[in-house]
Amino acid sequence: MIGILDLFEEERLRWTPEEMMARLRCPRSTLYRYLRVLADAGLVTSLPDVGYTLGPRIAELDYEMRSSDPLITNGRPVLQALVREVPGIGLLCRHYKGRVLCVHQEAGVNGIRSGYERGRGMPFARGAASRVIHAHLKPAQLTALYAAQPREFRRTGMGATLEQVQESLRRIRRQGYCVTHGEVTPGVTGIAAPVMDAEGSVIGSLSLTVPAAEVSPARLRALAKRVAFSAQVVTNSMRPAGT
Repeated sequence: MIGILDLFEEERLRWTPEEMMARLRCPRSTLYRYLRVLADAGLVTSLPDVGYTLGPRIAELDYEMRSSDPLITNGRPVLQALVREVPGIGLLCRHYKGRVLCVHQEAGVNGIRSGYERGRGMPFARGAASRVIHAHLKPAQLTALYAAQPREFRRTGMGATLEQVQESLRRIRRQGYCVTHGEVTPGVTGIAAPVMDAEGSVIGSLSLTVPAAEVSPARLRALAKRVAFSAQVVTNSMRPAGT
């Protein structure tokens, strides 16, 4: 049943039962039984001549997540303050099933726009928001990610082997933040720092995207410190009161 919901991705948002059966390799009777359960719960909707799409309950869950996810509720005011001081695009991203997902965006007043809005996955191994998360993963997690998509890591220039990629990510971890130039969007600089949970495991990142032409080396260092400080504020807010 969960596999049915996993079919709906940005590249493919409509499915016919026949297409679902071919992809999931399940009997027709089983598929229709699961679809009835999902439709009754409002998680999928059937449209004539279209097939199945995600249902209205997804929108309700999205609203409830925005109201309850501590990464969003604690990070939103920090991100808003950051883009008021530094015109640009601020993102909160969460590490999810080996992917990096944008869960909140704040835009400054300088006209920059980002296509990576809430609910859209970030590039797998490109960009500061993703890379700083990878730099703080546990060794076993990083090894599994590299084994699944080694070519994506190699394309970033971090190295041709797992060992070289690990060394590149260690440098980012020691630095405390990651800076990339034009890796996701040409002409912009991305700066990101990790957000950790109460046990010290990385759960996401806080990032800022600014026009590359407006960032001198000295300005970049100052912005990196500001982003790292903002991410630390969010990390501190994830800890139980009194710690």
